Amino acid sequence: MAVIAYRDALNQAMTEEMDRDDRVFLMGEEVAEYNGAYKVSQGMFDRFGGRRVIDTPISEEGFAGIGIGAAMVGLRPIIEFMTFSFSLVAIDQIVNNAANMRFMSGGQFAVPIVFRGSSGMAGCLAATHSHRLEAWYAHIPGLTVVTPYSSADAKGLLKSAIRSDDPVIFIEHENLYGEKGEIPDGDHLVPIGKAEIKRPGEDVTLITYSRSVKTTLAAAEALAEQGISAEVIDLRTIRPLDLDTLITSTVKTHRVVVIEENWPYCGVGSSVADRIYQRVFDELDAPIGRVATLDAPIPYNRALEASMLPSVERIVAKVHEVMYR
Repeated sequence: MAVIAYRDALNQAMTEEMDRDDRVFLMGEEVAEYNGAYKVSQGMFDRFGGRRVIDTPISEEGFAGIGIGAAMVGLRPIIEFMTFSFSLVAIDQIVNNAANMRFMSGGQFAVPIVFRGSSGMAGCLAATHSHRLEAWYAHIPGLTVVTPYSSADAKGLLKSAIRSDDPVIFIEHENLYGEKGEIPDGDHLVPIGKAEIKRPGEDVTLITYSRSVKTTLAAAEALAEQGISAEVIDLRTIRPLDLDTLITSTVKTHRVVVIEENWPYCGVGSSVADRIYQRVFDELDAPIGRVATLDAPIPYNRALEASMLPSVERIVAKVHEVMYR
């Protein structure tokens, strides 16, 4: 298997799908001649030309709407937001049009479109450029929300998203673009809606996604040195949620902690905990623990920003709490 960076895995996914299907095209700010703000579309303008790799003005609502219209008449657009924080400008198009069109038209129009781009607290980007919007979009029926952690998932899930007949919110953590990992050979696809057990364990279930997988795996290693066996689950997809994998693990360990970079109120963790409580409340030996970003706007200062994120120390402390140690 080849070892490539996360950004190159995304590039491979888009390139392979554009080679396979001439209805697929990429549109966004600086995606063409500049090769993308994070170089995810490196070389694609030279390969496919300006009709399929399209630079746009700084007008997120405009090009999101153009993409939705193109999808409704049979094309398969990939819309890149330079950062998902900017998608707030286009949220009316995404929520009112992309998510609702299949239902409001009685199934006459599908919207096979992917909205993708960077997200998260990436280091001194401050409050307006550090949003984590997966919980916002996962709130909306009609949208699929994907948050890949590894290079293999970045490629396999993006290819599945491009082939989906419904709108997909594909959120890439900015700090993962340079991370490298193995990718299976061939037409690598990862099914949407299927979580992955990254590390098996017996004593506690740690549920997380995106960059927090890395921190959670490090916490699991620290817990192992203390004699605690932690099972780490990467959700991969926030909506639809792979509840079966979460329930199976909960029934095995009887203790759960959810880790995320969202703020704690109305975050992904609260909905995951609710689903588990509804299904297997009697299997739990302790209330579900949560480790989230501290409940305040994100500061510019690097040290202050780091202090807000889930850390190995905070995860270990929360595991001790649910194990009454």
